[in-house]
Amino acid sequence: MTISPSFRFTRVLQYTWKVDLIILLSCVIAYYADTYIIERFFILPPIIPTVLGPAIAFFVGFNNNQAYDRWWEARKIWGAIVNDSRSWARSILCYVVPKEDDTDAEALKQRMVKRHIAFVYALKTALRPQNDTGYRKYLDEQELALVESHSNMHNAILMLQSRDLEMLSQEGYLDGFRFMEMNQLLVKFSDSMGQAERIKNTVFPTIYIFFTRLFILLFTVMITMVCSQSIGPWSIIMGSIVGSVFHITHYNGQALMDPFSTLTTSISMNQISRTIEINLLEMMGEKEIPQPVRPINGEYVM
Repeated sequence: MTISPSFRFTRVLQYTWKVDLIILLSCVIAYYADTYIIERFFILPPIIPTVLGPAIAFFVGFNNNQAYDRWWEARKIWGAIVNDSRSWARSILCYVVPKEDDTDAEALKQRMVKRHIAFVYALKTALRPQNDTGYRKYLDEQELALVESHSNMHNAILMLQSRDLEMLSQEGYLDGFRFMEMNQLLVKFSDSMGQAERIKNTVFPTIYIFFTRLFILLFTVMITMVCSQSIGPWSIIMGSIVGSVFHITHYNGQALMDPFSTLTTSISMNQISRTIEINLLEMMGEKEIPQPVRPINGEYVM
């Protein structure tokens, strides 16, 4: 997620230079084709790109609005996971009161809190295309084998949490009201998990993206051809500038379409996961606390 108030233009070119070259090449071809071939038969009326421009702006604007809605929903989901994670750890540590010298129940409390950290990292691993195995160190060998045998590891972890919560209730460590409240937290984790998976697995309509790009290229060519009649070779530069503006604006939306990607504009799941890990370990009184995720070059945090 970008955190710097300014944005380097070189970073924009890093992602758009290939399309910028295609736009420039298209403008060159359009200029020479219009000057030496098309102009002999007819002159392109300026009204055509004038009408086409607002239509493309509508396409691009709709694209960007929908992309930002996906990004913001993803951010709210992970914000809810942060809040519910703290509530889960607090409930386990404070509401489950072991009997005197009951070391097994105390160990179970610690294991359930650490298991939740594993859930957060397993969910992040499923959403972001990175080989992150941070969940492994918070599961014992038996739990790890069980979890990794499932296609949906984070759901398997919730199943383990639910079983242990039921056991605490059956053993008398939780009354009915507290059991229901803590079970509701597991339901919230399942809801957040499902909402994040829905965003991840729902692809933005590719035909919409394809035609938006096609229309931008067509508009660029028409602008070049119309301007060539009045400013000559400078129409290549003019067409390239106009086309690049539309393309970069469209790219802004594309960069937000997958909020769980590894782009600098994606949700900072590494930072959020580490924050949850730090908070929960501190609540348990652990001494070895990992360092927070630091911003990269002061520009963004993953």
